[in-house]
Amino acid sequence: RGRFFIDPGEDIYEGQVIGENSRGDDMTINVTKTKKLSNVRSAGADDKAKIVPAIKFSLEEALEYIQKDEYVEVTPKHIRLRKIYLKEVDRKRNKIN
Repeated sequence: RGRFFIDPGEDIYEGQVIGENSRGDDMTINVTKTKKLSNVRSAGADDKAKIVPAIKFSLEEALEYIQKDEYVEVTPKHIRLRKIYLKEVDRKRNKIN
């Protein structure tokens, strides 16, 4: 449903922006859970899915990209985008328009 900013297996935390939704709104997801398979969906169909390489931002690109409810987190090894309020409950309570 969009483009990812993280690679498979990368450490993440709640409130981290991990991708861009193809729609205009934010989508809260848990990327650490696997997709449940039903009897209708074949297991082999998911093997054909391609993983697009993650988008890596420079510091300037990250600062241009963030929304008004996000921060850029800079560490020696990573540049991450994150929400100001990490918990979803706090984000709903302090919704920034």
